[in-house]
Amino acid sequence: MNSRYTYTLLTLIIALYFVPAQAQTKKPAKKAIVKTAAKAKTPAKATAKPVKKTTAKPGTKKADAGASKSLGDAAAKASQDTTKKGGNGTNPSNGSSVSEEIVITTAYKPVLADAVKIRRNPDLEDKAPFKAPLTYTTLDKKLDQDSEIKHLDPQKRPAEQDSVLLNNYVKAGVGSLKTLLGEAYFGNGRDQALQVGGFLKHFSQAGSWEKQNESKDEVGVFIKSINSENNISGRINYKRQGVYFYGHPDSIPLTFAPQKQHFSEISGEVELAKNFKDVENDFTYAVKLKGYSFSNAYQAKESNIVLSGFLNQTIKQFYTGLSASIDLSNPKDSLYNLNNSILRLNPYIKFQGTNYKIDAGVNIEKEFGDFNRFFIFPAAKLEYQVIPKYVRLFVEAKGDINRASIRDFAAINPYIDKNIQLKNSVDQLDISAGLKGTLAPGLSFKASVFRNSVKDMPLLVSNQTNEGYKFIVIYDNGRSRVTGFNGELDFKATDDVNIFGRVEFKDYKMNTEKEAWNLPKFLLTAGTAIHINNKVSITGSLLIRGDAYDRPFGIVPGPLGTLTPNTNLLTQNRSISSFADLNGGVEYRVTPVITVFAQANNILNSGYQTWIYYPNYGFNIFGGVGFSF
Repeated sequence: MNSRYTYTLLTLIIALYFVPAQAQTKKPAKKAIVKTAAKAKTPAKATAKPVKKTTAKPGTKKADAGASKSLGDAAAKASQDTTKKGGNGTNPSNGSSVSEEIVITTAYKPVLADAVKIRRNPDLEDKAPFKAPLTYTTLDKKLDQDSEIKHLDPQKRPAEQDSVLLNNYVKAGVGSLKTLLGEAYFGNGRDQALQVGGFLKHFSQAGSWEKQNESKDEVGVFIKSINSENNISGRINYKRQGVYFYGHPDSIPLTFAPQKQHFSEISGEVELAKNFKDVENDFTYAVKLKGYSFSNAYQAKESNIVLSGFLNQTIKQFYTGLSASIDLSNPKDSLYNLNNSILRLNPYIKFQGTNYKIDAGVNIEKEFGDFNRFFIFPAAKLEYQVIPKYVRLFVEAKGDINRASIRDFAAINPYIDKNIQLKNSVDQLDISAGLKGTLAPGLSFKASVFRNSVKDMPLLVSNQTNEGYKFIVIYDNGRSRVTGFNGELDFKATDDVNIFGRVEFKDYKMNTEKEAWNLPKFLLTAGTAIHINNKVSITGSLLIRGDAYDRPFGIVPGPLGTLTPNTNLLTQNRSISSFADLNGGVEYRVTPVITVFAQANNILNSGYQTWIYYPNYGFNIFGGVGFSF
């Protein structure tokens, strides 16, 4: 028999001998039997809680017995969970014995966890890594401890994509309403010292009304030479416009043959200016000579020569200078031959700080010839940055003489009559204030309110004649006041998308006339240009004009602008309704040198009138092809 079983049996016998009788009658407490794993292969071992040690006094039987010491050591190895103290045990301190009960529940069966396996086979090959021999070379170089910023070495500019320039371009197109279009542009190419070019233009249309025809032709050449100190530029243009007096009320049958009208103008200019240099206290100058000769299909003619220039000296933050011009004009018709000339002087001083800019000066103007008046007007402007780099506040006050011109009136309304009255109007005081700047990247704006005082404001009104309806010029004698609001917005989302618009509100307070004839109080213009890709581009424009009124009775011109009432007049309403005009165009680049285009005008097909009894062209579309070389 195994020795450990022998010690266990002896321990049980001794325990039973010393336990009192009453303790043997006590039922042992129930213990949970712990099940061991069935997979355990080691032999079962007895488990017992260690027995609480008791110290026997010297002289007792238990202390003298040598066997009790070894049995006590064996009993101490028993599990504590199987030990139970007797309820009637005596205290060893008074010489009584200690009785304990040990209950063995099951044999100890140790359980081992599964071994953690390394799922990788070792590489038994002996591989020694190759180590290249290291070599060092010393640099014989002086240590540079210069802390100053060094200049960057210039780099060669990369080749440009459009290295092959196409200096010339022609295009032609046809469309509805007998539309004919032709344009040509010519240039000498990229030259920093000399630029020479020219252009040709033709456009014509014919509407549904009798002789609702219009044609425009233009040709011009220009040249510009740039040297080290200054530049010289010049140009010569010729324009011709042809129309018919086709306007008449719908209620009156056409009983006359519309007369033909045409305007011819040859103009030119030459300019000498000093090149800009970013130097301190620079002295700049410029001088320009320009003029034109204008005539129409009848006897009206007008010649004009203007010599202007300026001198400017910079002194630190101050800009002082003088600008001057002499305007010589000779308008004449079958009933008059006038000398309408103006001399202008504008001394000024400008000062610019970090957040502000001040322009102060006066306009000294003198009429001579058939008119003789002298004026001094303010010429002042202040700008202040309310939000630096974003929003600026500006206030401006100025005045000027507006020279009456046959050419300028014909440009506004080509249906003017002969011998129109000419009288210079005067902007006595124009005051404006507003804000301008940038709201967001690519979004710029300008908004202002204004009040203008105008003396002898010119107005174009219709006049019934035996040759149809034509327009003459009348004047609101005295001082007229114009107040209003201007707003501009330009949004350039990207380099390929640009949207812009301008709105204008005006209120007229006339002195002698009932209304500001043929002048609308509301005007909106807007447009967009979108480059979808490098081949397709789209453009669009919108015009909205408010109501306007024409004079409900007519006048006929007399000698030197005298007015005579016309008794053969219609009494019907002369109001001109508001309208909207929407246009759009598209261009497609087939190859780098060939493009095709299409343009649609008056897409809404509104039969609006800019001038009473002269309806505009309805919906029309034309297209063509362009060629670069």
